[in-house]
Amino acid sequence: MAFRSIEEQDNFVTIKVVGVGGGGNNAVNRMIKDEVLGVEFVAVNTDRQALNHSQATHKVLIGDNVTHGRGAGANPEVGRKAAEESKAQIEEVLKGTEMVFITAGMG
Repeated sequence: MAFRSIEEQDNFVTIKVVGVGGGGNNAVNRMIKDEVLGVEFVAVNTDRQALNHSQATHKVLIGDNVTHGRGAGANPEVGRKAAEESKAQIEEVLKGTEMVFITAGMG
């Protein structure tokens, strides 16, 4: 069996880092600033204004019917409902992804 260098391989794993909420979005912005390579970045938030400040390649506003883009107010139940409402959008942005890392602030 012949070994190929990394440069010769074209079957890299598709990795996405998903920042959820304000804390997660801040972490993603920091990773982008620090030039983390080899991954795609996704920002997910109920707060439209906060999402607009994200540097992520992919941005997903969730729960627009629940929060009207104004955030979940640190209420986990509102966040759950927002995620459920936007399940199809989340699935679409993750389509074809082989590995996902989620970063979020818990409080």
